[in-house]
Amino acid sequence: MTTTQVPLPAELPTTTATVVGDYPTYAAAQHAVDYLSDHGFPVQHATLVGVDLRLVETVTGRLTVARAALVGAGGGAWIGLLAGAVLALFITAAWPDVVAVAVLGGAVWGAVMAAVAHAATRGRRDFASYRRLAAARYHLTVATDHADDANRLLTQHVEVMQYTWYPR
Repeated sequence: MTTTQVPLPAELPTTTATVVGDYPTYAAAQHAVDYLSDHGFPVQHATLVGVDLRLVETVTGRLTVARAALVGAGGGAWIGLLAGAVLALFITAAWPDVVAVAVLGGAVWGAVMAAVAHAATRGRRDFASYRRLAAARYHLTVATDHADDANRLLTQHVEVMQYTWYPR
């Protein structure tokens, strides 16, 4: 296993770290840290670093004014429910009516605002999506003064993995 010195952010207790593992997935890197922890390694000196980050935007569907209004109505209804619940704390008699009116008013307000906002884009972004960061691989780094211990444990872990089957 090769070791590489990399600088750590200033807020961490040490100024340098050593890469002791390179993993293709976050789950594999997390498994290595779990193994170190299970074998008494002081994992507060470990850091998982995503390498070769990229922004992945997954398109979930077409976004129309009607769909934007529907989503806005849902969000507005939640805000109306919150406002109605707060008002209901101060009203003793007709609190269910207050909550119902607040939810309905919030839904209408949310639908109108979302529809207007979407219409204002004039078709420049007619799709719904969500974004996430993804890394190509993950480095496990540890404070340089703990690198030998981590390397020893991870080498044992690789040897154990070659002869033991772990069901998933």
